[in-house]
Amino acid sequence: MRSPWQEQAPLYLAGAAAVASVIKIAPSQILLGLAIASLLIARDKWRWPPIVWPVAAWMAWTLVSLAASGHPGDGLPQVKKFYVWLMLFVVYSALRTLPQIRVVTLAWAAGATLSALWGFGQFVQMYRSTPTYFYFAYVNGTRITGFVDHWMTFSALLMMALLMAGAMLLFSADRRLSGWLIPWVTPALAIIAAGILLAFTRSMWVGTVAGALWLLWWKNKWLVAAVPLLIGIILLVNPLEVRERAYSAISAQTGVLDSRAHRAALRRVGWEMIRAHPIVGVGPEQVGKQFLQYLPADLPHPFPAEWYKEHLHNIYIHYAAERGLPALAILLWLLGRALFDFWSALRRLPAQSEARWVLHGAIAVIIAVMISGWTELTLGHSQVLEMFLAVVACGYIAVDTSRSYLQKVNR
Repeated sequence: MRSPWQEQAPLYLAGAAAVASVIKIAPSQILLGLAIASLLIARDKWRWPPIVWPVAAWMAWTLVSLAASGHPGDGLPQVKKFYVWLMLFVVYSALRTLPQIRVVTLAWAAGATLSALWGFGQFVQMYRSTPTYFYFAYVNGTRITGFVDHWMTFSALLMMALLMAGAMLLFSADRRLSGWLIPWVTPALAIIAAGILLAFTRSMWVGTVAGALWLLWWKNKWLVAAVPLLIGIILLVNPLEVRERAYSAISAQTGVLDSRAHRAALRRVGWEMIRAHPIVGVGPEQVGKQFLQYLPADLPHPFPAEWYKEHLHNIYIHYAAERGLPALAILLWLLGRALFDFWSALRRLPAQSEARWVLHGAIAVIIAVMISGWTELTLGHSQVLEMFLAVVACGYIAVDTSRSYLQKVNR
């Protein structure tokens, strides 16, 4: 007979690992390991979500690419990252109910809020230290990172927390929660959104807007009009030269890295790698090491030192270049299957189903990650991947819950 500790430990440890992913990677991975151990000790049956096959194919093709690369030692960090993928199975196995997902989502919102507030303090300190030409120093230097180590990671984590908590606020059918959700969660969402804005990470701006549009469209189509209105107000007021940062996506600025030319150059090199190695790519961890070998003649020689080249700032081109077109197909299979499963479950549910908010939130997160992934290697960062997999696991728990709900209704 199992003790109460054995019964509850997997739930608490898996939930804590998922929540810690929005704050720090080391505690999250330690808690993930403890959650795995607790599941084994408790002898709980592991559950496998429908995307287990694309995940297995992703791992298998990574090993194929690694073996074909001729540099197996260099690619071992990508093999070690298989551990991060266990977050999907641990959360899906340990969490079972919508109230449990609600607690995790509220904890994500709380962690993201605190990280954003810490980022505000960083911003003030940076502004005070560089009052003259602050915009140029900020964009070209270190930006706010909150509790994590990079502004991109910070923005991506906040983006996912914002969309999941926003979905709960918009679509939760439990009226008992509305009395305290609105006054507590709404200010948190405003703080998180401000953190994303101040990080000046344009890819996450676009991803956040895309995910928010999904949520608002299905809540009330008229609410979609609020998004361009809010964007227009921000650009008009132009707090802290946000307008200049937005415009830099479509026009070069003096004194600021021309990210348009940079991203275009990375894509060009990626295409050359794909043309040369369409099946297995250049190998895991080889994009940066072999970058200059595939530099087209019409691009700058030498390649500008300030242009980052260790990855291609694009999840689609990077993984196709690194591991071949089959890897890209597997990635699209995984993301497409999750979207299909969540949408299929969602469209069958009545308006009063509580599972709707989880499914809407998971879809919004996938959309945001896919769109922001065109100009950033979102899923290449372990901490972002951890939280993303936890969100997808929550989506599949909602699918199971909705199936049980429909069976009861149809009896």
